[in-house]
Amino acid sequence: MAESDWDTVTVLRKKGPTAAQAKSKQAITAAQRRGESIETSKKWSAGQNKQHLVTKNTAKLDRETEELHHERVSLEVGKVIQQGRQNKGLTQKDLATKINEKPQVIADYETGKAIPNNQIMGKIERAIGLKLRGKEIGQPLEAKPKKK
Repeated sequence: MAESDWDTVTVLRKKGPTAAQAKSKQAITAAQRRGESIETSKKWSAGQNKQHLVTKNTAKLDRETEELHHERVSLEVGKVIQQGRQNKGLTQKDLATKINEKPQVIADYETGKAIPNNQIMGKIERAIGLKLRGKEIGQPLEAKPKKK
């Protein structure tokens, strides 16, 4: 039987310093003493908060967004919803429950913050019995015969 030594370990090379160790002030001065070449480079906007930098494009975009706003529900419609709801003796929460929406949706429509959704507007119209769309806003909703 041939004898082999399994306990012997052969080291081929030593590991160099890690990136953090190589960047330390101590490592840099030691390398300078040994006469090694050291390269330094400044990263662009390193260590500065440049993520919110105003460029020409963002200024241009800011000017354009003035015309690109979503249409909101008019205050007139909000007042009609509020009056119709109060005439029926409903709170915002009651009306929301009746049309299967969240109370915040009703609040947004009444304050004019909501983006109009025809489906929700239709539900509110039927619940309070007043028109909210078209030329006759605030007029009573005519009961249309149900289709069979």
